[in-house]
Amino acid sequence: MNQRIEAELQYCPNCMDEYRSEITTCAACNIPLVSGKEMLEAQQEQERTQAGRTLVISPDDELVTIKKGPLVQMKDFQVMLKRAGIPSIAVSEDSNCGQGSCATNMFVQIRKSDLQDVVAILEQDHIRSTGLEDHDLSTAGAVIDTAADQATCPACGYSFPTTEATCLIAGFALADEKMT
Repeated sequence: MNQRIEAELQYCPNCMDEYRSEITTCAACNIPLVSGKEMLEAQQEQERTQAGRTLVISPDDELVTIKKGPLVQMKDFQVMLKRAGIPSIAVSEDSNCGQGSCATNMFVQIRKSDLQDVVAILEQDHIRSTGLEDHDLSTAGAVIDTAADQATCPACGYSFPTTEATCLIAGFALADEKMT
């Protein structure tokens, strides 16, 4: 985080926008703000965790497989983890596809204790790589009640009458009751 955090201000934990102390909700994300003091404490805790983490995986560490893919992609993923201070190993997949006719797939393994941090890194990378950084995801889990007069499109957040079969903005189609 390159942003200077001031203890007396409020911050959005999602977009990191800065607000005056009396404001309680982020205008862009519509979520509760966190005090600068809380942000600084969380930042210090994260720094302590990273400082105590070693980049060496020992034989006693419990490992979990976090990702599978072609060698080049897994090496790039390992570089991203290393930048975050998280060690990993790449293990070759036992493949019965013949004499070099298939691409080599690798499994990236991490310490189980680093799993929560790696999941957060994967989420941020997904948001960044899919262009969802500027997209409002607050309606992504919306359930459409076809008995209601209005529905909120889970794809774009547009409110439309349930008499319409499709969201006019995103093209999201309501499931037909006759469909199986």
